[in-house]
Amino acid sequence: MDSATIERYGDELYRALRERFTVPPLTERESDITIEDAYRIQLGIVARKLEREGVRHVGKKIGVTSEVVMKALGVDRPDFGHLTSEMLLRDGGVVPMERMIQPRAEGEIAFVLKNDLRGPGVGPNDVLAATDCVKACFEIVDSRIHDWKIRIQDTIADNASSGMLVVSERGVSPAEVDLLDCRMRLEKNGATVGEGTGRATLGSPLAAMTWLANTLGELGIVLRAGEIVLSGSLGPLVSAAAGDRMRMTIEGIGECRVEFR
Repeated sequence: MDSATIERYGDELYRALRERFTVPPLTERESDITIEDAYRIQLGIVARKLEREGVRHVGKKIGVTSEVVMKALGVDRPDFGHLTSEMLLRDGGVVPMERMIQPRAEGEIAFVLKNDLRGPGVGPNDVLAATDCVKACFEIVDSRIHDWKIRIQDTIADNASSGMLVVSERGVSPAEVDLLDCRMRLEKNGATVGEGTGRATLGSPLAAMTWLANTLGELGIVLRAGEIVLSGSLGPLVSAAAGDRMRMTIEGIGECRVEFR
């Protein structure tokens, strides 16, 4: 895909993000769009945010980490997106629906780094050594693609369907947590609507973090100390509407809450 086309789709998706409208899937309009093309579009959107809005980069997110989602999108790999400061809410915060289009919530483990992680060659022990703490996290995903009709290239181009994130105030050392079997429970308006464990994320959140560090390393990108990294969904996506209240707990880590209005 040539640079002009990359630029055009980056402009379109950035406007869709800020003006709250959806667009047809890119994969329906560009049959030969590659994953590499999609990441170029994604980086253009992030650059526009940083340059035009005065926001700052705060971390990364890993997506498409479950076997079910991979099969649905016809891929055998996760993806990643970029987190910026206007996306971050405090525990108990409110997701402003005027900024959302078709939001969904999922429970994740967030890694907060104390040291840089530079791939390739990163292993699980390197991730543990670089991690200050892990926190319970809501990722509020959103899509600028009509009706969530996405393939992997669509979601990557759309900054991995990023929306907002809510992280718990409390964090714990990853050495104190059973990252494989810790159980997540997500409640919506008092009813349990989703459950899962750390194994839902590529078999282990550490495997997802290792994948990200090494994938970014091959692109010359370093995970920096202080970054928040969302390691992937531990359960199903849950739709959200104005008035919804959600609570999510992860055994051994903590809980967080969010409201939509």
